[in-house]
Amino acid sequence: MGTVSMRSRVDWRLMAILAVAVLLRVAVALYLGDVVDAPPLLTDQRSYHALGYRLVDGHGFSFPKAWYPFTPADTPTAHWSFLYSLFVAGVYTIFGPHPLAVRLIQAILGGLLMPWMVYRLTMRVFGIGGEESRVSVGTSAVKGEVLALAAAAVTALYAYFALYAATLMTETFFIIAVLWTLDVALSIVHRLQEDLPIPWWRGALLGISLGVTTLLRQSILPWVPVLGLVIAWIGLRRRRLGDVIQVGLSIGVMLMLFVLPWTYRNYRAYHRFLLLNSNTGFAMYSAQHPIHGTRFSEFEAAPLPEGLAWGNEAEMDSALMAQGVQFVLEDPVRYVLLSLSRVRAFFEFWPTPDTSLLHNLGRVGSFGLVLPLMIYGLVLAGRDGEVLRRVGLLLVFTAVYSVMHILTWAMVRYRLPVDAVMMPIVGWALVDLYQRFSLRFPMGRRTTPEGSVQPTD
Repeated sequence: MGTVSMRSRVDWRLMAILAVAVLLRVAVALYLGDVVDAPPLLTDQRSYHALGYRLVDGHGFSFPKAWYPFTPADTPTAHWSFLYSLFVAGVYTIFGPHPLAVRLIQAILGGLLMPWMVYRLTMRVFGIGGEESRVSVGTSAVKGEVLALAAAAVTALYAYFALYAATLMTETFFIIAVLWTLDVALSIVHRLQEDLPIPWWRGALLGISLGVTTLLRQSILPWVPVLGLVIAWIGLRRRRLGDVIQVGLSIGVMLMLFVLPWTYRNYRAYHRFLLLNSNTGFAMYSAQHPIHGTRFSEFEAAPLPEGLAWGNEAEMDSALMAQGVQFVLEDPVRYVLLSLSRVRAFFEFWPTPDTSLLHNLGRVGSFGLVLPLMIYGLVLAGRDGEVLRRVGLLLVFTAVYSVMHILTWAMVRYRLPVDAVMMPIVGWALVDLYQRFSLRFPMGRRTTPEGSVQPTD
């Protein structure tokens, strides 16, 4: 696996892709406008808008009235992302409580950073050593950066990425942070495999990226030990125990520096331990509740039990988690069937009558179009051991993150990080199909004696 080359000049093709991504997302932001509840169904926007306004007004992380799912008025809450709430508050401090300001700033940042991170990750995955490096794809070799440009272009045009970049929700920044962690992790894996030294700052950078990702959405935490085991397995196979320990300690220290201040804040607020957010127990309880039977309904929250310690989210989170686990233990067969039904909720790409036209168009126009490319890319990887090795870490993340949500709470938007991580494979598949199509239907192109396709004069 080669290294990622830092280009000495700006690639106008990448700049054009980023410009299109920004314009598309800004257009969506302007369409949604300065209204909190746009588009419908994305009700988390109400919470982040309210928290941003309350933070600016000096009331801290709290709500002015009783709030979903269990926060009384003027009571400290830890249910929502601290980092994203602070981002909304920062924008409101400058521009006033206008959702459109958040939408526009996030649309610009998302349009620039997400396709660029996919470009970087694709270059990292396929080991591109420079602009002139060539990768064997299909029946010939192409410049490695072509794969990265194809992946970035699909990311720029992906309808659901554009939609969520213009919403007051954590999706866009969380996905960018996930891509960042994988980019740094792959750089460490490459150095382990090639017996290259690993500077201490690479492990620290991986810890920082994981810390940022965790503060955006703590659902990344189950992935952290899996990632650590993958790095340890590769390092130990190369007999580099010292580097494995160094990287592990760096990740642990940096991650604690990000999380522990909020753990301390929670202890002061609730007088008991709560690592970060108080949403894990509620998700487990509501998703496994008998109200769903054996068919999960992602938009139906279960009624809360009586006798909860209202106002103390740490105690409530613990009690709800215990009740959710109890639901599983009481009827494991129902839990298995319920989890199988969540596969549909997670991978849904077809239009449904219970969602709006905008969501239906976005779902079909993104995952519905790209899913065949993902499957084709996986088939190609399965037939090429070298490619399979290169995309291995991405596939492990995809499997772990998907199974985690299928076993707990699944929604289409929870799958979006997986969609982004699969983009290097999509880029590979797209270029392969283009090559095969060009060979079958030349359209003014000729084949060189070496087998690569070149345009005619």
